[in-house]
Order: sequence, then C-alpha cells, then structure tokens
Amino acid sequence: MKKTILILFILFLGYSFFTKGMANASELIIPSDAIRMRVIPNSNSEYDQAIKEKVKEELQTTTYELLKDTKGSEEAERIINANIALIDNRINDLLIKENYPLGYQIHFGQNYFPEKNFKGVTYEEGYYNSLLVTLGEGKGDNWWCVLFPPMCLMEAEESEEVEYKFFIQELIEKYL
Repeated sequence: MKKTILILFILFLGYSFFTKGMANASELIIPSDAIRMRVIPNSNSEYDQAIKEKVKEELQTTTYELLKDTKGSEEAERIINANIALIDNRINDLLIKENYPLGYQIHFGQNYFPEKNFKGVTYEEGYYNSLLVTLGEGKGDNWWCVLFPPMCLMEAEESEEVEYKFFIQELIEKYL
C-alpha cells in the first residue's frame, strides 16, 4: 500500500512539473544578459544560403572553442572582444577557400534582430548584444541563436555525449 501511495505521489509531482513547464513554454527563455550570434546571407539563392551555413558552422566551432569554459556573459563578452580578429580571420579564410566574391562585415555589439517565432515562442525584435556577420548585401533569410549562454554551441561539440534522464524514473528507482 505504501508503494502505491508513493508511486501516485511521484506521478502527481511529475505531472505538476510537466504541466508547469508547458505553461512556461510561451515565455521568453533567453536571459536578458545573453549574447546572440547572427549570420545574414547576401540573398536567398541556394549558393548564398549554403555559404551562410558554412559561416554558421565556422562561427559555432570557433566560438565554442573560445567560450566552452566561460562562466558568465561578462567574461564571454571580454573573450569575444579579445578574439574578434581571430574570428574575423577564420571567416575570411573560409570565404577565400569558398571563392566568395561579395565580401562581408563582422560586428560585435548592439545589433538589430527582427521578431522571430520559434517552437511557439515569440522573440521580440530589438537591439541585442550580439556577434553579427553580414555577407554581401545581407538581404537573405538569416540564422541566429544564443551564443552565451551556449544554447547553440552544443552542436559544435562532437566528442561529448549527452545523457538524458527522466526525473520521475530516478525517484522511483531510488525509493523502490
């Protein structure tokens, strides 16, 4: 009988946590001190979008290397500022390798982001602290993510495996 009551209590707690999480899904989940990253391609042509993807991958790899042990947004900002020339050189090298003829601009600071809806969450338009790379005329569909905290940099980390655990299952295993 005690086990049944314990299991029902744990299931109730799990349901409460789950529904609370679902209610909060529409809230803005990006911290106010976050640092974003954005790549705007020259156009929506297949070629320009492919170049955007390559620049995105280079930025993710480079910034992951730089920020993987960073503890706060102020430290991340200092590291980016100290390494902006390195980031610029890596993008430049990539674009030379790809024979990209249209040039680019890189800027770290306050940059404009349009409103975006993603997975049911609306991200407000505005100026945000960010690393921005504009390719050519910058008229194509952009890619952006949160650089710090590292919401988008986990893709760049290939060697470390992530283990997902179910909270309720852990409790049941612990107490039964």
